[in-house]
Amino acid sequence: MRFWLQDPNRAGAFVVALWVALVLAGCAGGGLAPVDDRGYGPAPPGFYRIRPGDTLSEIAEDRRVSMRKLAAWNDLGPPYPLYAGRLLRVEAPRGGNLGSSTGKVAKDSRAQSSVKAHAKASAKTSSKTSTKTSAKTSVKRVSNTSTKGTATAAASAKPGSAAGSSGVVWAWPVAGSVVQGYRSNDRTRQGIRIAAAVGTAVAAAADGEVVYSGSSGLAGYGNLIIVKHSPRYLSAYGFNRRVLASEGASVKRGQQLAEVGQAADGRPMLHFEIRRDGATVDPLLFLPATR
Repeated sequence: MRFWLQDPNRAGAFVVALWVALVLAGCAGGGLAPVDDRGYGPAPPGFYRIRPGDTLSEIAEDRRVSMRKLAAWNDLGPPYPLYAGRLLRVEAPRGGNLGSSTGKVAKDSRAQSSVKAHAKASAKTSSKTSTKTSAKTSVKRVSNTSTKGTATAAASAKPGSAAGSSGVVWAWPVAGSVVQGYRSNDRTRQGIRIAAAVGTAVAAAADGEVVYSGSSGLAGYGNLIIVKHSPRYLSAYGFNRRVLASEGASVKRGQQLAEVGQAADGRPMLHFEIRRDGATVDPLLFLPATR
């Protein structure tokens, strides 16, 4: 579920989002900060203006509606990235239509035109966001590009070098060779893929809470599990043959979550992501150098 300006102390209150979203999505409470509509205009009735730092789970909690409903009304899928400045439907469409089985939002001409207009405005104004705020945002940027310099810097960083700053103790989710690495500027490579035999136990990479468990409906994830480790960090596990952990369950590092399945091409492997403030990061910078 999409799944961003807020007090820095609350910037990590996320979703799930997932990547899944999550944004990754978080489940922290405390309510949402008042929406600053400057530059966008007020949100239409039944909609909410997304702010930097918002997560689908937090919005769902504040509005007292299930995250699954919000995802369906807004055509969101794991990991539920959200885009600052855009509109999110927070009330059921008129007539109670929850959309089609694929989660399409019911048509509402006024609301839809407003969403499109503000989506364009969001893209045009995203470059004006302050550096300080964008560094703490948990919303996936509208423009998800990466410079060659950034990619080179990430590639040269040592394995596990970012683990300490995360405040999370990480471990490998499965033993095996990395058959595909992470690339920030490639949407098809937002995590790593680890070769392992079908049925191999998939373990939680760190202590946390399961915030999503089930079939994602996304070709890039298959049966998916998302675990929230802290207000800023979550991990996602895809290509599972079978999921064993249920939503809301507390898990410990090394505890089995699922069983390894197969990618679309039939090769047995695990798709693994780490997300910080809703954006993907290279898992190899957080996982220990040795398995």
